[in-house]
Amino acid sequence: MSARSLLKQLGQQFPPFRDFLPLAIGIDKQIIAQVPGIDRKLMRSALGIHTGSQRYLRAMEKATVRYNLDGSAGAEVTDVHRKHAKETLAERFRKEAERKKAEREAQAAEEAASRRQEKLEQLTAKFSRKG
Repeated sequence: MSARSLLKQLGQQFPPFRDFLPLAIGIDKQIIAQVPGIDRKLMRSALGIHTGSQRYLRAMEKATVRYNLDGSAGAEVTDVHRKHAKETLAERFRKEAERKKAEREAQAAEEAASRRQEKLEQLTAKFSRKG
């Protein structure tokens, strides 16, 4: 079983996972109690994927309450956690924008080099003719 398949299973079993609701602090202990024999390392990987997802972070930005596995409300989401989610998303978007810009610049440089090469070949053909 992979972390993603476990995450899918958790989403089918528990509404907070399916609906990307902010999870209660210590949700791992609730999962261990509800799903006996779960591989803890795999569970932690699945939780990392889930809580690091864009959809979850967007929910955390606006959330006021965390949820237990059964869907009941738990503790409040602190301003610190909301701020962390917002900053994480902003950083991801900034990095993605930088990556796309670098990609566009590399493509433009490649096209310019291709045009230069083409012109050079045209000039070479023009001046190498005998005649």
